[in-house]
Amino acid sequence: MDFDEYQKRAVKTDLDAKSLGEVMKKRNFNTVGFLDKALGVAGEAGEFADKVKKILRDKKGAFTDEDRDAIIKELGDVLWYVALVSLYLDAPLSKVAQGNLDKLASRQKRNKLTGEGDER
Repeated sequence: MDFDEYQKRAVKTDLDAKSLGEVMKKRNFNTVGFLDKALGVAGEAGEFADKVKKILRDKKGAFTDEDRDAIIKELGDVLWYVALVSLYLDAPLSKVAQGNLDKLASRQKRNKLTGEGDER
């Protein structure tokens, strides 16, 4: 499955999909639907990080198949929220992914993969 297909299928499980058109048409992010997805990215990324932290702290970095599966599930949740936020921004997920790869390739070419700032 490609990114855009995932995005089309993911939106079918968005309980706030009715606000999607309003956000896209009016470019108004002050809707429960958009804010729920935007905050969901941070929340799920936090859950992912927390699972990794506990493996580092409690298991000295050694993880089981169950740990791996749990982390992968959290990544799936992060992906769902990213896909929906992208959709609310009227951006195909493939465009978001390609834009990120292009940005990183440019930084690599200019030897700017490390450092700070979005415009490096």
